[in-house]
Amino acid sequence: MHHELHTEIDIDAAPEVVSQVLTDLDRWADWNPFITSSVGTAEVGETLVNRMEPPGGKAITFKPQVTVVEDGETFEWLGRLGFSGVFDGRHRFDLEATPTGTKLTQSESFDGILVRVMRKSLDTGTKAGFEAMNVALKARVEAATTG
Repeated sequence: MHHELHTEIDIDAAPEVVSQVLTDLDRWADWNPFITSSVGTAEVGETLVNRMEPPGGKAITFKPQVTVVEDGETFEWLGRLGFSGVFDGRHRFDLEATPTGTKLTQSESFDGILVRVMRKSLDTGTKAGFEAMNVALKARVEAATTG
């Protein structure tokens, strides 16, 4: 089974500025309402320890591996529940320059046998978490660039 989530937000700052805040994992606890902590470094091959608290859902700690880091463009990781094929999530942040700043696209592609039973919570709590994180990232970046 396969399922995807996709959210977008426009941020009034250059992609490089957005990328700096997004990849400064030590500070996620200061602003991020969805992934309330992230331990590790945004470097390909690194394993992160992320604490996710989806709105209306149960908090979970997971350990994804960073798969892509392109400054000012993309940050991606792959998380798995158990072994491959059970519940895999490829989480991605894409930054695109716009005339007024950056379009952030946050998405995740889910695969595995548990996707069907998890789909409702993905479409509600997880997607709401993406949207809350987008809004908080926008506020954090714009406050830093105007303050």
